[in-house]
Amino acid sequence: MKPGHSLIKHYLQFKDLRAPEYAYLFERAAIIKKRFKNYEKYQPLADRTLAMIFEKASTRTRVSFEAGMYQMGGSVVHLTTGDSQLGRSEPIEDSAKVISRMVDLVMIRTYEQAKLTKFAANSRVPVINGLTNEYHPCQILADIFTYIEHRGSIQGKVVAWVGDGNNMANTWLQAAELLGFTVHVSTPNGYEVDPAVAGVSNPDCYKVFKDPMDACRGADLVTTDVWTSMGYEAENEARKKAFADWCVDAEMMAVAKPDALFMHCLPAHRGEEVEADVIDGPQSVVWDEAENRMHVQKALMEYLLLGRIG
Repeated sequence: MKPGHSLIKHYLQFKDLRAPEYAYLFERAAIIKKRFKNYEKYQPLADRTLAMIFEKASTRTRVSFEAGMYQMGGSVVHLTTGDSQLGRSEPIEDSAKVISRMVDLVMIRTYEQAKLTKFAANSRVPVINGLTNEYHPCQILADIFTYIEHRGSIQGKVVAWVGDGNNMANTWLQAAELLGFTVHVSTPNGYEVDPAVAGVSNPDCYKVFKDPMDACRGADLVTTDVWTSMGYEAENEARKKAFADWCVDAEMMAVAKPDALFMHCLPAHRGEEVEADVIDGPQSVVWDEAENRMHVQKALMEYLLLGRIG
């Protein structure tokens, strides 16, 4: 019933797929979203089961994957740290071998990317990264799809990343290298993106700016994230001081292109990484962006399980 290891395609970081595969996924996501909006039943994953393993809590990741899988006709098994204890009560390799014999697809949201990689190496079914400390590919998939919906192709465009050199920033760099756009990165000292972790070989896909205003100048999209990601709460006060000048405000949006969009992967802290008048303003597409997690993930699950349709 299950394919051999060599045939399995995992989605552990953004660069696991190629540019033509992304073009296909964005097309499929648009079709799947349109069907959803028209209340057209579409259930290609009937009799398929998704296991979701959460070591990091989640709102959007859980709702988008769970609702999406049910809409595609499949079912979901939801495991939290208490249920699964990845690598604690049982080696990750053993958990992967057991779980992947019982389901068709696994989504994991955890801390270290190494855990995800180890699980995938021992899985008989595709594994999806629902977020790790290092990468958040499903979110960038949704962000780029949202940009395409509002403004067309992202190729040749400029994305300004203001804030922490975190998993989102790493994934934006991978996407820029693969899909042919540029990221302007501005982070406080000590919170820079590590190119080795980002895993990009083309230095032209991003530029680093000390001043976030300079990063936003002429940008087509301005995006940010919370100053303190999950797992780094102990650093919260130090981060608030370090990031004080990296709050996306109306001035930053004013130096971007007049039709620039604002995105945030949520949850947002108004008055910290973004001012309320930006995230709740006319250039913000954060609610479309959040909804689109579900649509792109439906396209991704369909692709990993069924390959290209038509």
